Amino acid sequence: MKSKRIKIALVQDFLNQYGGAERVLEAIHELYPEADVYTLIHEPARLPDNFKTWKIHESPYTSLIPFRNKIYKGLLPAYPMLIEQFDFRKYDIVISSSYLFAKGVLTPSTTCHICYCHTPMRQAWELYHTYKEHYGKGLLSIYYTKVFHYIRLWDIASKNRVDYFIANSKTVRNRIKKYYRREAEVIFPPVDTHKFSISVNVDDYYLCLSRLVPYKRTDLAVRAFNKLGKKLVVAGDGPELKKLKKIAKKNIEFVGSVSDDEKGKLLSKCNALIFPGLEDFGIVPVEAQASGRPVIAYRGGGALETVEENKTGVFFNEFTPDSLVSAVHKLAKLQFEPEEIRNLSFRFDRKVFLHKFRQYLESAYTEFNKLY
Repeated sequence: MKSKRIKIALVQDFLNQYGGAERVLEAIHELYPEADVYTLIHEPARLPDNFKTWKIHESPYTSLIPFRNKIYKGLLPAYPMLIEQFDFRKYDIVISSSYLFAKGVLTPSTTCHICYCHTPMRQAWELYHTYKEHYGKGLLSIYYTKVFHYIRLWDIASKNRVDYFIANSKTVRNRIKKYYRREAEVIFPPVDTHKFSISVNVDDYYLCLSRLVPYKRTDLAVRAFNKLGKKLVVAGDGPELKKLKKIAKKNIEFVGSVSDDEKGKLLSKCNALIFPGLEDFGIVPVEAQASGRPVIAYRGGGALETVEENKTGVFFNEFTPDSLVSAVHKLAKLQFEPEEIRNLSFRFDRKVFLHKFRQYLESAYTEFNKLY
């Protein structure tokens, strides 16, 4: 398919941070550099410089709100309505990169809408009760309950606006099947495996690298290493930081947010990456393996698709410090080959994603056009 002849739009929930979803959008934009990009909130200062060359359209409603990046989570009830205000009548293909609202855009019947789904909305479905425990306490519980009841109804209605779903993992494909009753193709997210390398020397520490939010379960890693007494480096920032520092012993070091270069060094020199949460996919374990280092992960979610037991890492079975401690002891008794670990990471490389995504889009668009 020649993209110059076909008008393509990309839709992202938010462009106010640079995480896994934004990296996926970046790869898709690499395939279709002339595409227009639409998003609810755009904060250029929080994105890499190459994003500044894109044609990005922010919602005209949220763009008028001062300090919107600080209060954007409080605008949650308005986003279903706001995402519907974008006009896609001039486009042949709309590609939404969605973990919240992007899939809910309105498109004409002659426009093919392909959704790359990072997950059905966590807050509304899979992690509803977890989020409610942390953010819906006291009187907020009533507000939280009503808001997400409404959002679930909208989410179910809006899933019918998508012509083709792509899931970022088998785990997410299963969620799409359960919550949306839709089928999805699995295309793993792109990982820049070539940017990571094996270190000659490995230092005596374990690494936990993530945003510090409740569902990442960094608290589990901290409690486990409080018992172990081994050095744990926690890299990342977020609302859980103060809480984690309060419960951490002296063998646990918090280094805050790190640059890509710093991340590469930390990954290549650690004994192992600790990945304690239940993730949709999880790019960091692949990055650790691209650095030749094994992973200790919870046995569930995307880790089951990226970590090969006793070959590129080990699993723990329960969300308890003791279960994680046992996995650390188990890993210490095993021998790992850094080159073998790294080689197995290449199946998730960016080039693989680009090839599979383009191939799928062309096939889907051809099939869609047979209807008209």
